[in-house]
Amino acid sequence: MQMPPFPPENGVEGDDEREEGEDVDGDEEEEDDEEEPRLKYQRMGGSIPSLLSGDSASCVAVAERMVALGTHDGTVHILDFLGNQVKEFAAHSAAVNDLSFDIEGEYIGSCSDDGSVVLNSLFTDEKLKFEYHRPMKAIALDPDYARKSSRRFVTGGLAGNLYFNTKNWLGYKDQVLHSGEGPIHAVKWRTSLIAWANDMGIKVYDAANDQRVTFIERPRGIPRPEILVPHLVWQDDILLVIGWGTYVKIAAIRTKTNKGANGTYKRVTSSNMNQVDIVASFQTSCYISGIAPFGDALVVLAYISGEDGEKEFSSTIPSRLGNAQRPEVRIVSWSNDELATDALPVHGFEHYKAKDYSLAHAPFSGSSYAGGQWAAGDEPIYYIVSPKDVVIAKPRDAEDHIAWLLQHGCHEKALAAVEAGQGRSELLDEVGSRYLDYLIVERKYAEAASLCPKLLRGSASAWERWVFHFAHLRQLPVLVPYMPTENPRLRDTAYEVALVALATNPSFHKDLVLTVKSWPRVIYSALPVISAIEPQLNTSSMTDALKEALAELYVTNGQYERAFSLYADLMKPDIFDFIERHNLQESIREKVVQLMIVDCKQAVNLLIQNRDLITPSEVASQLLKTRNKCNSRYFLHLYLHSLFEVNPHAGKDFHDMQVELYVEYDPKMLLPFLRSSQHYKLEKAYDICARKNLLREQVFVLGRMGNSKQALAVIINELGDIEEAVEFVTMQHDDDLWEELIHQCLNKPEMVGVLLEHTVGNLDPLYIVNMVPNGLEIPRLRDRLVKIITDYRTETSLRHGCNDILKADCVNLLVKYYNEAKRAVCLSSEEDAARSKRDADRASQTVTPSVRNMDVKSKTRGGGRCCMCFDPFSIQNVSVVVFFCCHAYHTTCLMDSAETKTSSKKETGAASEGLYEYEEEDADDNGSEASDPQMRCILCTTAAS
Repeated sequence: MQMPPFPPENGVEGDDEREEGEDVDGDEEEEDDEEEPRLKYQRMGGSIPSLLSGDSASCVAVAERMVALGTHDGTVHILDFLGNQVKEFAAHSAAVNDLSFDIEGEYIGSCSDDGSVVLNSLFTDEKLKFEYHRPMKAIALDPDYARKSSRRFVTGGLAGNLYFNTKNWLGYKDQVLHSGEGPIHAVKWRTSLIAWANDMGIKVYDAANDQRVTFIERPRGIPRPEILVPHLVWQDDILLVIGWGTYVKIAAIRTKTNKGANGTYKRVTSSNMNQVDIVASFQTSCYISGIAPFGDALVVLAYISGEDGEKEFSSTIPSRLGNAQRPEVRIVSWSNDELATDALPVHGFEHYKAKDYSLAHAPFSGSSYAGGQWAAGDEPIYYIVSPKDVVIAKPRDAEDHIAWLLQHGCHEKALAAVEAGQGRSELLDEVGSRYLDYLIVERKYAEAASLCPKLLRGSASAWERWVFHFAHLRQLPVLVPYMPTENPRLRDTAYEVALVALATNPSFHKDLVLTVKSWPRVIYSALPVISAIEPQLNTSSMTDALKEALAELYVTNGQYERAFSLYADLMKPDIFDFIERHNLQESIREKVVQLMIVDCKQAVNLLIQNRDLITPSEVASQLLKTRNKCNSRYFLHLYLHSLFEVNPHAGKDFHDMQVELYVEYDPKMLLPFLRSSQHYKLEKAYDICARKNLLREQVFVLGRMGNSKQALAVIINELGDIEEAVEFVTMQHDDDLWEELIHQCLNKPEMVGVLLEHTVGNLDPLYIVNMVPNGLEIPRLRDRLVKIITDYRTETSLRHGCNDILKADCVNLLVKYYNEAKRAVCLSSEEDAARSKRDADRASQTVTPSVRNMDVKSKTRGGGRCCMCFDPFSIQNVSVVVFFCCHAYHTTCLMDSAETKTSSKKETGAASEGLYEYEEEDADDNGSEASDPQMRCILCTTAAS
């Protein structure tokens, strides 16, 4: 995979020189087939651009805390990991060929084509220089150089000698470990093992035991080592990785347990390898310019020649200059499976040879690698050096993985990775924003809208930004169902814009209704939305859903009358509750028809209750104007019928029409209406009844018109109901009509028999029998005659019994009246109150209301005078006794007269008691005991005697 230009580091970015017309991405495969890279790349910034602007890098070495860079002018630069120069050593007069740190990172050793080896302390002024007078190509410090006094290092070069330099009490001494097999091209020291490469191959020496461990033969058919130098890397204490030409070998140095690192390896037997196992060996399709471990795989810096179509590399180097391709970083397994390939856009790559590149990696612990991932802080760092560039390569982390997914359009996978906890939580906003941007570009607006709640979460500003972005794209309706109304609550404008967007798109009018009903009314102002909808009224874009939404907005804005008008047009079932809830009875005047269609029963009740607000004539006119839209006559019938039941005179102007409506919709109610109403035209009613053949109704109308005989003829000839005929004649109280009934029934024997049965109490049955023609056979005549006689006797007996009861009641009532009339009422003044109490023992029924001024002139026969002394009652201030016979006396006059009469009767021996008389029969009626005396009028008693 060809890598894009590297991002700048610390604000510094080198010039990216590309061929004219070159496609940066090259010919890539389809995104679905493209493998995700394992490494991420970055140009080293800091001091590197300025250092390499006038010089060229030749080699690199990495310690735990710093990086050393050698250049062609013989300078060694000590850099931090950001590329900033920490120290500089002008160690050589020619190109620096190799660098080596001790394990502590306190000393740096360098060798050069000038034949010198220089050792510098990084933290002191200590410096050692050794001259070998021939170009030196490789150097390796003892890993424990800083901790041991022996200060050992090994070095070699074109002389073919591998020098082992050691310090003793006499000074520094060189020991030749090996010679005679060509120049020393590379040397690496790990623990006590020293590995070096010459023209013949790779040898391993154990410095602790002072013996050679093994020899690995140089691969055959590869270019000369001067052109393609071998590369040695210790992966751990016993694994040596070798990259030479196009071949890769991994050697495991035997231990006492005969077990190699990283498990059990496949052993390659050889007579020359009695102390080493080659656990992996394969040939690559490129020249190897550098090699390093990568967990359980390898990182190979591949040099690709510019010969078109060259698949298998020969032992010769390409002869032409300026046609090399970009170097590649390949990750391969130990079985030569290529896991990833990245092409590096380094500066001037087309002019470089394989030996111009070098690869170094920061020390790392292989144990921290598990499952394809490194523990945090243990990731390996690779430094790829070309003459004008230093590129840093690192394993890609979770955030890099997410970024790659986003770059290649796998936004859903990127989102899933973030949600799974990979990377920083803050990435969710970035991933969400890019995912939404991608969906918008792909015009997947609905999918983008559905993801907004998850991606935008509680950010009000993010929500508002996307709301207005969707509005700008004219796609806001698809986002509206997902907009939050709380947590977060957006600005009023956002909700209003959303509602207006729904209102202006007929496809979303139903969604507008649901939204207006579901959103709290306090989060937006209804007026802007109403202003956007009202111009659409009475246009083709006005739908029922939009009307309903407008009605809901009117309710929100407190415009209940307008809302009612729209609800009525929509004929909503709950409109009657709406009218009641908001007291909109006055608004129903123009919506009679709509209310009737919604629920005629409720509408009728509502119209009847508010007949003072909307008159029957207004209701009728609206219903009659809309005959084609609904069954308006039926609705009018229901209304007028209910109105008639409440007030028979309220709809009198429509009673003629009501006759027609009853005939059309409820004929059985016509006769009660005809009987109750006085406001219809009889002739018109009769014509309607005759046209519809409503016989009983015709009879009633004819009877009311005075055509009793015609009505009777209809009953007899059309209905054939003699009982109804008798009832009709009885109600008319017309003897001539009886004669007519008899004459019309004489020719119908069955009717004559029925007539005989029903005339008892109305006509003399004997009269009917005498009028029956001789020889007329009357069915069941005998039984009917017996019934007539029986009924006649029963009627006669009942009449006698009723007369006896009536007479007895009259006598009893007269007696009761007489007894009541004999009683008196005593009227006394305030001065006689005490006297009246004393006289109460002698008066059985004396009523004693206190009156100051007595006026009985209009109530007594004496004209307001005493019937004994004939003085006006007003002269004497004494009590007055008034009887029901209207005679009145002064109490004193009455008492004196009574005493006189009593004494005279005693002389004559009369048995009368005078003024007082005891009557047992009055005991029960008066509620008093039989022994109570009854006061009597003197005049009436005298007259009676």
